[in-house]
Amino acid sequence: MDQRLVPALGMTGDGFVKAAASAIDDIEHYYSTIAERPVLPSISPGYLQNLLPDAAPEHGEDWQAISQDIERTIMPGMTHWQSPKFMAFFSASSTYPGILGEMWSAALTAPAFNWVCSPAVTELETIVMDWLAKILALPEVFLSKGEGGGVIQGSASEAVVTVMVAARERFVRRQLERDHVTDEEEREDRSCGIRSKLVALASAEAHSSTKKGAIIAGTRFRSMPVHHSNDYALTAKELRPAIEALITKGLCPYYLGVTLGTTNTCAIDDFESIATVAKDYPDIWIHCDAAYAGAALVLEEYQHLSAQMHCVDSFDMNMHKWLLTNFDASCLFVQRRKELTDALSISPAYLKNQFSDSGLVTDYRDWQIPLGRRFRALKIWFVLRTWGVDGLRRHIQHHINLGNMFVDLIRSRSDLFCILVEPRFALTVFSVKPRQRKAAQQVNGTGTIQHNDPRPFHDQQVPITPPTENEDVETANEITKQVYTTIDEQKEFFLTASVVGGVYAIRIVSANPLAEEKYVRRVFEVLVRTAEGVLDQRKV
Repeated sequence: MDQRLVPALGMTGDGFVKAAASAIDDIEHYYSTIAERPVLPSISPGYLQNLLPDAAPEHGEDWQAISQDIERTIMPGMTHWQSPKFMAFFSASSTYPGILGEMWSAALTAPAFNWVCSPAVTELETIVMDWLAKILALPEVFLSKGEGGGVIQGSASEAVVTVMVAARERFVRRQLERDHVTDEEEREDRSCGIRSKLVALASAEAHSSTKKGAIIAGTRFRSMPVHHSNDYALTAKELRPAIEALITKGLCPYYLGVTLGTTNTCAIDDFESIATVAKDYPDIWIHCDAAYAGAALVLEEYQHLSAQMHCVDSFDMNMHKWLLTNFDASCLFVQRRKELTDALSISPAYLKNQFSDSGLVTDYRDWQIPLGRRFRALKIWFVLRTWGVDGLRRHIQHHINLGNMFVDLIRSRSDLFCILVEPRFALTVFSVKPRQRKAAQQVNGTGTIQHNDPRPFHDQQVPITPPTENEDVETANEITKQVYTTIDEQKEFFLTASVVGGVYAIRIVSANPLAEEKYVRRVFEVLVRTAEGVLDQRKV
């Protein structure tokens, strides 16, 4: 006898329809009014503990009571990443088709660790990943029709760990084969010895997930310096000596992380020169992290970078950053999928089935760290069909245009601001210039004082050229930090601060779906007003 007081699915079918309609209305209202909300919360740590009871309710509550608490308890603690006033970090896309995809994914919940769990989950993923590879103009070796293919990961960091493990095992396997080691116990002992000497490499500007991945993989990590003269791109000039130095010490470089669009500055590593080094060290796995900027490859003007991906073993970009798909949708492509499955394949008895054993289907559990996985391909499918390739291009071009406009505004006030690196992918990185009284004078033949500047004794600007260790840079750092902190405290806009070549910098990127010109112009006005106010206050 069924003694449950709550319906099996939590609601009756009619109740679900009403609750879902109400939730959809609330979500639509949230998005249509999001620009009116403060982009940053004004709460203290632990705020939610004061609003919620210290134990779960003994008896179930109705949906109306639950839904009302979203605004009362959750919204005060939210940073609104979809707000057009969010210009920090990189964007995190959310769109209505993506939300609908999440709804259907939730409705069709399946762990999907192998093909037979739900064939549609696996097959749709293969199809949409091939679609995306073609949209990004990646080399054909990344398509599933050959030896390669794509898999949806949770994040770019997860993708790094996944391919780093594959790289580690590929290096070990090749070394054992060269040494003709066949005895199982000896293979295990030798494998442990080889792993103890492995080193992962990346530039100093690479994402921190590379170092974390090396920790998880149980290997060493070394970063290579990059320089302002190369716009912070990794080149063969830094790479080859680093590899040679490690080998001289008896260590074995096995993984190289390269980046298309670094977090700090959107720098692009020199793939062509790196490829010349890679030819001499074929056992090093090269992974390209294009988490944010990879979305720009939908535009033909950037697809010369796509062509250069022939030199990498794997490539990853996040559709959930700049390409209109809700988190999580990190798209990892590999040239040789067998190198993933050789490292990650598991086949306990309870996972065996005739389809997997036939080798005619894909089991994505062998392409990732976790066993189970969600139906993430649905939301990608919905997004690609809603926008089409042309719509994706127009979406990215819109943000590129906004970024170019902001760069022009910053340059129009070269008396206040200094752009630190070449603006790319809608990202601008700049600092505030300090003022310096210019007292240099000349006396003309008649004995009259003649000033170098037509505005004698007025405040002048000192350009900042990073990285320069001098008093001007220290002053600029203090001023820029004060400007950033002031804007951050006002909570009208959310920006990011960083340090580039020893220079304190402000990063601005307006690239979420709701970004508009009026908000870009407004943040520039706020920057100008704040910078002038800080400089006037300092009277330097």
